[in-house]
Amino acid sequence: MKFGRHVQKNSLFARLRLGKMNRQKEQHMIHATSGYQEWVKPRSLAIAAVAGMLVIFTACAVGPDYVKPKTEAPPAYKEAAGWKVAEPQEAAVRGAWWKIFQDPQLDALEEQVNISNQNVAAAEAQFRQARAAVQAARAGYFPTVSLGAQATRSLRSANAPGTLGAPTDQFTDLLLTGTASWEADVWGRVRRTVEASQASAQASAADLESIRLSTQAALAQTYFQLCALDAQKKLLDETVAALQKSFDLTKKRYASGVSSRADVLQAETQLKTTQAQAVDVGVQRAQLEHAIALLVGKPASAFSIPAKPLAVKPVVTPVGLPSELLERRPDIAGAERRLAAANAQIGVAKAAYFPSVILNASGGFESTSLSDWLNWPSRLWSVGLAVTETVFDAGLRSALTDQARAAYDQTVAAYRQTVLGAFQDVEDNLAALRILEEESRVQGEAVSAARRSLEFSMNQYRAGTISYLDVVTVQTILLANEITAINILGRRMAASVLLIRAIGGGWNSASLPSNKDLNSSENNKRN
Repeated sequence: MKFGRHVQKNSLFARLRLGKMNRQKEQHMIHATSGYQEWVKPRSLAIAAVAGMLVIFTACAVGPDYVKPKTEAPPAYKEAAGWKVAEPQEAAVRGAWWKIFQDPQLDALEEQVNISNQNVAAAEAQFRQARAAVQAARAGYFPTVSLGAQATRSLRSANAPGTLGAPTDQFTDLLLTGTASWEADVWGRVRRTVEASQASAQASAADLESIRLSTQAALAQTYFQLCALDAQKKLLDETVAALQKSFDLTKKRYASGVSSRADVLQAETQLKTTQAQAVDVGVQRAQLEHAIALLVGKPASAFSIPAKPLAVKPVVTPVGLPSELLERRPDIAGAERRLAAANAQIGVAKAAYFPSVILNASGGFESTSLSDWLNWPSRLWSVGLAVTETVFDAGLRSALTDQARAAYDQTVAAYRQTVLGAFQDVEDNLAALRILEEESRVQGEAVSAARRSLEFSMNQYRAGTISYLDVVTVQTILLANEITAINILGRRMAASVLLIRAIGGGWNSASLPSNKDLNSSENNKRN
């Protein structure tokens, strides 16, 4: 090998041949450069024309355009006869809806829902995932660009094919390349995917509001149940105090020989039974207090609510027209947005029937020497257009399209079922409030009658005309009626809260994030 190199270097013929080859390379480079300039102009124009045509084609999108399905809304609520109709100016106070009850303690608890409730936090995180999915889908509008650098040192085998056993040298290969690939959205596949992701993100935002509203309503319901128990406890404590006086009176009458031993035992039994009822209320109250702790995101062990007997009255919540319910309930808005997403997925499935058009470009520098690695003669590039079409898939695309259409039909049915359920919720609670109001009035009359009966019986007992058993009977009836009156008030408060939830609380579909908001990456980072 060394001898061969020595002969080549000292050969005059070899030196002359080498000079001639260098001159030929220089002339070839000059011709190649001028030829490249002549070649690149028409081909650049052709590539630009193709790109322009692709942009024009991308104005279309296969698949059905979304049209919100019609739902039948009654002209008025059946159970709202005589009910207050919402006025336009009342919309401003629908935000923190629980404030209509004018209970500062409830206000403070409700504020904790947005801060600490873990179900709300999970729904908020799910919405952020859906919002990020919009950005991921929008990435399909743009090319994928990558850069890479490579440096290798190689030695080709002298016995490799084509070398014929000739000696080889080590060489260095320095490569710096950039590649770009872009799939033209000719048939609107990317656009339909973005539409689906945007609608899904809006549905997720509606789900967040639905969970928030449900949690707020559950908190208010539980709070009023706890206050109702506090009212029961107060009633039982007052009854125990009254029964203690009756028991003391009976013992005195027995000591003086006016009452029998049976009267004393009956008075004592009545007293102890009522005391047991008062103690039993503590079990239910503790459980409700723990439930409230969970709703506000606090450990049950470190949370307590001071006793506060239920004293507020149910508020008259204005209701709008049934047609307005479609815009005020977040669960309906979420179902409708899922419908839009399912419709867009049909377009995604149909786009698979058409060919994909992909533009590829790459360029960079390659050299065996670091000194001339980035020189202009070391450049390399390639531009290409690829069109591919699936000619056989054993019915896969047809099945996926049928699946997308069936999913859309399912979502339509789910949307209409949600609307029907919303109308039912409003009617149920309107009926409950109307009927419970009448029941409360009648129950109040029953309590008044029982109190008069007890007063009359006590006078008869003091006069010795009746036994204490008759007094016990009347006392039991009065206590039962008073507890029933408290329970009715608690049910009215719960129905009032449920009606507010049924009409959407303070929410409106205009609160959903717009497509512009979802497309804004700065807004996503900020949130």
